[in-house]
Amino acid sequence: MARKLPPLNALPSFEAAARHLSFTRAAEELNVTHGAISRAIKNLEDQLGVLLFERATRSVRLTAIGEPYARAIRDVLDQLAVATASATARHSNTTLNVSTSDGFAGRWLVPRLYRFHRAHSDIDVRVSTTGKLTNFRGDGIDIAIRYGSGNYAGLTSEFLAGEEVFPVCSPKLLAGDHPLRKPEDLRYHPLIHDGYPIDWATWLASAGVAGVDPKSGLTFDSASFAIESAVQGEGVVLGRSMLVAADLAAGRLVRPFEHALKSVSSFYVVYPTDAIRQRKVKAFRDWLLSEIEPLRT
Repeated sequence: MARKLPPLNALPSFEAAARHLSFTRAAEELNVTHGAISRAIKNLEDQLGVLLFERATRSVRLTAIGEPYARAIRDVLDQLAVATASATARHSNTTLNVSTSDGFAGRWLVPRLYRFHRAHSDIDVRVSTTGKLTNFRGDGIDIAIRYGSGNYAGLTSEFLAGEEVFPVCSPKLLAGDHPLRKPEDLRYHPLIHDGYPIDWATWLASAGVAGVDPKSGLTFDSASFAIESAVQGEGVVLGRSMLVAADLAAGRLVRPFEHALKSVSSFYVVYPTDAIRQRKVKAFRDWLLSEIEPLRT
């Protein structure tokens, strides 16, 4: 008996739009135009003979028929993704695609990757740095290191490490005409900014420091560049404990003051639950945890 199927090429557009409740965000995820999403869903509705979305001027919502249909289609697509991963595993089991931020990649991950390669020389690691949350199915990512709350629906999320924020600088700033000995001495040195939510205004207020302009100094889009600027002696940056650990251990950076703030966010290793069955994913996950462990104690 022949199956009665919907237009299959429209299903990813429908599922993404249903998940985001936005045609625009669905288009961004699938790297197509808003119009392409709209046409695909209209075609699906026409073929089914039902309305899946209620459309307003600036929003959409699922209809009573569309909501359970979206859940069913999501389950089907997830099963297809798992089946495809299993079918192609023998072709891709030597390449591991890792997603993380540029700061974590540049200041923590990359300096240690040689140890993973030494233990698993048959696995080729490809690191992708982006500020966006990874869509594992659409982006071809195997495993990610994320910074946040750890609550990622439909994914396995394991705690790696918490984080503190405190000033760090080159050892050369501890000497000279205006050595950094107390927080008030910051007025004589450029402050370095990287857009992190705990900024200089927050740290200075918590430390009870007055007379220092919290907005002055150098600003970078990248935490990695901001830290490197401090390593070169260009000023003082608010260092995030995970990202400056190697520079502190090597003496490239020092902590002139003890006062620190604890971040509400932490680092997590995140992956689709079934992905841990793949040797390459489990190997990288286990290696991450082993590298992090000494920093927790």
